[in-house]
Amino acid sequence: MQRYFLNRDAFAHDLVALPADVAHHIGTVLRESPGYQLVLLDGTGYEYVAEVVTLDKKSGMARVIEKRRATTELPIDVTLAYALPKGDKVELVAQKATELGLHHLLLFESKRSVAKWDVKKAPKKVERLQKIMQEAAEQSYRAVVPTCSYISSRELSGQLKAYDAVVLAYEESAKDGEQSSFATILQTLKPEARLLVIVGPEGGFDVDEVAGWIEQGGVACAFGPRILRSETAPLYALAAISYALELT
Repeated sequence: MQRYFLNRDAFAHDLVALPADVAHHIGTVLRESPGYQLVLLDGTGYEYVAEVVTLDKKSGMARVIEKRRATTELPIDVTLAYALPKGDKVELVAQKATELGLHHLLLFESKRSVAKWDVKKAPKKVERLQKIMQEAAEQSYRAVVPTCSYISSRELSGQLKAYDAVVLAYEESAKDGEQSSFATILQTLKPEARLLVIVGPEGGFDVDEVAGWIEQGGVACAFGPRILRSETAPLYALAAISYALELT
């Protein structure tokens, strides 16, 4: 069944109003009509099986048949702090990380970030990423749309204490042969724990950045013995989290 995210306020009653874009997609793209069943989501982890009762080009109504807790979310809350990479890599990571279970994406400029965002244009860029993430969430049967924010490096450093664990993807750890820190951290996390994964840009992190985060409780980890690209590391981390907490 097709899935659509709606504002949680839309579910105050069993009869739910369908936004114009959703009504258009059902009627024009899917060529469906009243009687069509679909899944609506409120973004909080619940999904609603519903049936379309009225439909035109710009609006429609659907009646909720069943409300249920989704089973497609990671057992822990994962935030990715991603230092701005070059080009459109951030769009790729936003899409694929959403499919892999990410809950929050924090974008920031590290000392070695080549890419820079104009502060005035940042909201538009974040809005575009948010749309990409919503589409990816619908496609991958997520019950939650990840959030996306653009913050400063200083703001990021001030947030580390809010997490149960902080992982730093650090290539120097891989070069030194460290192989167990990430796995050890995952083994200690309980359901609903908050994990922050910090990934650097193409040139990696500055030594002083890493030292500052370690001082606040972060752990420098190797993601295997190989050196991963900026856009590969976040996806590796999320796949490893899924394997460790959902498949074993």
